Parts: sequence; C-alpha cells; structure tokens
Amino acid sequence: MNQKEILIIGSNGQLGTALKTKYPRAVAVDYEELDITSLKNLKAFDWSRFKIILNAAAYTNVDGAETNEGRIAAWKINANGPVNLAEIASEKGLILLHISTDYVFDGMTNKHNEDESFSPLGVYGSSKAAGDLIVSSIEKHYILRTSWVIGEGKNFVRTMIEIGRKGINPSVVSDQIGRLTFTSELVRAIDFLISNNSDFGTYNLSNDGKENSWADITRKIFKEMGVDNIVNEVTTEEYYNNKNDIARRPLKSTLNLGKIQGMGFKSKTWEDELLKYINEETAK
Repeated sequence: MNQKEILIIGSNGQLGTALKTKYPRAVAVDYEELDITSLKNLKAFDWSRFKIILNAAAYTNVDGAETNEGRIAAWKINANGPVNLAEIASEKGLILLHISTDYVFDGMTNKHNEDESFSPLGVYGSSKAAGDLIVSSIEKHYILRTSWVIGEGKNFVRTMIEIGRKGINPSVVSDQIGRLTFTSELVRAIDFLISNNSDFGTYNLSNDGKENSWADITRKIFKEMGVDNIVNEVTTEEYYNNKNDIARRPLKSTLNLGKIQGMGFKSKTWEDELLKYINEETAK
C-alpha cells in the first residue's frame, strides 16, 4: 500500500492525529484545507493521486448538536459531508472509509451487531446514521462503527486523570455500559481492513474486554494511578438533571466484535490499553 495514495480528512481530531502517525507520508487535511460540506470545493480538489479516503471528520459535540446552531453544524458535517465524499468516491472509483458511532442505536440491546436497525436518540446520532446510509450505498466503502473513543486531545480518561491528581471525588454515571476504544485500536483496524483488501461493508470496532460503566472505568483509573479518590455513582438522569440542551445517551454501547475478529483481526483489551495510556499520561 502506497501511503501517498491515502487522504486523511479531519486530520486534527483524536483519530486524525493517530492516522497521521501511522501514515506519515499520507496527505492529511482538516476543515481549513478541505471543506467536505462543500461539493464545489471537493470537485475542485485534485483527486488524481488518491485511492483511499479516510474520513475521520465529524461533529462530535453530542449536547451541542441539540442547540439550534449545533443541529445545523452536525447535519452539515456528519450527513452532508459524507454525501459529498460518497459522490466523489463513486465518481473517481476511490475507497471511502468512514467512522460511525454507537449513537446510531438507542442502547436497548446488550450487544449491537452491524446489521441492527438504526434507532438514534438525538441529533448527533441521527446525523451520523444519515451519513452511514449514504456511505453504505456506494460500492467501495468501509464503515467502522465505534464507541467511547480515547486518544490525543480532550477525552474522558484525561479528565479523570486530572481529577485524580487534584484529589476530587467525582460523580460519574453508572448506568451507561460499554467498552473504551483507543485510537491506536481504530488505526490498527483501519490498516487491517485496507491492507488485506477486506470485503467492503460495516464493521464494529472497539477494544475487547469486559463491558464496564463509566463509574467502573473511573475507579480503575484511580486504582492504576494509586490514588484513593471516591467515585460517587449517579444515574444518567441524575447527572443531567436541570441541565438544558442535553442529548439522550444510549445506556448500552457494547459492540459485537465477532465480524472483524472472524476475519483474523486480533483485538486488544481496553484494560491493557488503559494501563499503557495512564502510564504515558502520568509520566508527562
């Protein structure tokens, strides 16, 4: 695989940053360099050297998407953007790999399969589901559906590490259940799919391991840090009580990894990756 034939879109996000590390000779662009919400801009772009589009661009502010301004932005980036990329990919014969989310589901199923019907609870999930539908309509596509992403930049684990350092006893939701997905695992799966010329389609991807709540994960973070902060468990409803413009969250986010594992992908557990991540962060 020639890295120079790869275009990374959304290069400054958590996943985009990890993809740039994996593919240093790929072309990486962010919004300022290539606005995927503008079909005119995409058609004016020079696609002649590319064979693969890795679309890591997304509007991910789940609560922000419930506001008037955020609703427009979410649909532009998460739905209109993939529509435009799908048109370009189909026209040019390119492979389009697109990142999806557990938020396309309502969280009523213990483990979500790739063929589960969409049932989003909010604007963010609805806009992502729309993007999935469009991307899945073209021949050369991969949709990688993931959950609870952790990488470079602001994220839950980094927030809890900082809270642990400050000696704060946080209130953390205990009724949302899932598994972390480290960007390193996402990158491994992306490379696995495109390097092996895997069958096109949708694949679930998170780290493997026991499904836990955010409260359980926080306790594990504190334990690995060697601090004795107390985690106060609250329900999602209690945590967001009396707050405005809050999106409903799926309570069960665990993804069934059987499809990609059945093709030979060896998943790493989130517990092992969390320990590495904490060690790296606390060493800074």
